[in-house]
Amino acid sequence: MSENVLSVGLNDAGHARVKFYCDDSRCIDCHGCDVACKEAHHLPVGINRRRVVTLNEGIEGAEKSISIACMHCADAPCAKVCPVDCFYIRADGIVLHDKKTCIGCGYCLYACPFGAPQFPKSDVFGSRGAMDKCTFCAGGPEETHSEEEMKLYGQNRIAEGKVPACAAMCSTKALLAGGSNDVSAIIRERALHKGEGAPKIPYTWKKAYGDS
Repeated sequence: MSENVLSVGLNDAGHARVKFYCDDSRCIDCHGCDVACKEAHHLPVGINRRRVVTLNEGIEGAEKSISIACMHCADAPCAKVCPVDCFYIRADGIVLHDKKTCIGCGYCLYACPFGAPQFPKSDVFGSRGAMDKCTFCAGGPEETHSEEEMKLYGQNRIAEGKVPACAAMCSTKALLAGGSNDVSAIIRERALHKGEGAPKIPYTWKKAYGDS
């Protein structure tokens, strides 16, 4: 990734806003993404920047799993309701916040349709600390790769030209992360070639294991 892209964002020079996309036809509910996120950022117990949700659980033929985190909205509702303006949106579309400004009011949690904001419990009475959420592995407002940035926000993989840890770990490549143009191109390519290379009569469970 060029220095120019890192300084002005992926919108520059033909790049588009960064996005996550989870292909529910590929997700196998392995939880590799959320485990990778916890390990990469040393998240405390109870903080889940990413989680896997199973839809239509137990319904044969309809069950699907999907990985969910902050979707880095273009018109982020969390930023609109924050009373102290701790949110900021980078030129590449990544939505970040300043933990030192956050007062833990919880308005962002009520506004977010994905339940992305997380609040650590700071004492035995359960009072909320500063909000925590997915950073797209882009760190925070502190100096890049500083000890303070790592402590407050975790790894800054974007500054190293890497994709977020969750997408890098996904074994089936169901979870995609990157510029929206690139992500869209991958989705279109998969749709165009879906089913190619498969046998005319694919193996089924009964055929493979001889069940009657």
